[in-house]
Amino acid sequence: MTPPVFSPDWLKQFSDPYAVLGVAVTADEKRIAKRYRQIAKCLHPDQQMGAEAAAREFANQILTRLINPAYQRLKQDKGRAETLATLRFKVRRLNREKKLTSQASLSKQLLAIAEPEVEVFYEKALTELSEPQHTSVESFVTQTTAISELNLIYLRRKMGDPVIREKRTGLVASATVNNGATVTTAPVPPKGTNKDAPAVDYAQRHVMRAKTYIASKSFPQAVQELRDAVRIEPENSNYHTMLGQAYLMQKMVGMAKVHVRQALKLDPNNRIAHKYAKQLQIEIVPPKAQSNGQHNGRSQPQKGGFFSFFTRNRAAK
Repeated sequence: MTPPVFSPDWLKQFSDPYAVLGVAVTADEKRIAKRYRQIAKCLHPDQQMGAEAAAREFANQILTRLINPAYQRLKQDKGRAETLATLRFKVRRLNREKKLTSQASLSKQLLAIAEPEVEVFYEKALTELSEPQHTSVESFVTQTTAISELNLIYLRRKMGDPVIREKRTGLVASATVNNGATVTTAPVPPKGTNKDAPAVDYAQRHVMRAKTYIASKSFPQAVQELRDAVRIEPENSNYHTMLGQAYLMQKMVGMAKVHVRQALKLDPNNRIAHKYAKQLQIEIVPPKAQSNGQHNGRSQPQKGGFFSFFTRNRAAK
C-alpha cells in the first residue's frame, strides 16, 4: 500500500538530496545554488497563483519539506561529503548483496556505456530526467526515483576507477586509491628512496580534474587540463580522444579532428576514437603493416654497429 503523499513514510523514500534537487553528485556549491534558485522560483507562491489548489499545495509542500532541507544539506562542504559517503556506502552494500540493479532505461545504458563517455552521458541523462521533475506529484516521484538510481549507477561506475595512481619509483610500491576519495598529498617515501623521483601520475590528476569540469559543463577548463595531460603523456590515445571530445563540445571541430586523428594514429583500435571519427566525418585508413625498418611506430635497430665492424673486417680478409 502506497503511503499518503507527504507523510513521514512517503518522505523517507527520497533520502538522496542530490536526486531531490535533480543535480549531479559531482556538483559544486555554485551549481547546487543555481539549481535551487531555479526550483524555488518555479514553486514560489507568486508563480502558482493561477494554478489549481492541488498544484499550489504540492508546490508549497515539496518546497518546504524536501527542496529546502535538501539544499540546506548540500550547500555546505561537510553536508556534501557526508551525503556522498552515505551514497557510496549504499552502493557497496547493494553491490555486496547483489541488489544494485538498473530498472530505468537511462540507468541501464549508463551501466553499459564505455568509460570515456560516462561523464557526458550521466549529465545528459540527468538533464533529461530533471526538466519535468517538479511539475506534479507524479512527475516528482517518477523522475526523482529514476535520478536516485542513476546516481547510484554513476557512483558504481566511478568507485571502481582509480583516482590517483602512483608510479613505481625505486623501492616505493605502486598504490591505487579505489574508494572514490580524493588524494591531495603523496605518501612519505621510505628511507633510502629517491625523494626527487616522481611519485604521482600527474597526467591522471589532470584527467580527473577534466572529468569534473566536463561534468559541470566547464569545457574550456576541461580542455586546458587535458592539454596538460597530453603534454605529459603525448602517446596516450585515450587522452587525445578525450581532448578531441572536449573540443567538439565547444564546437571547435578543427581541433577535435586533430586530436581524434592523433588518437587513431596512436591506437587504430580505439573504439571511442572511431566513434568520434565517424561523427566528425574523418576518413579512417586501415592500419598497414609497417615496413622500412618500422614496427608498431618504432624504428627497428639498424643492422651494423660495433659487431658488424668485425664481420666486415673478417669478410675483407
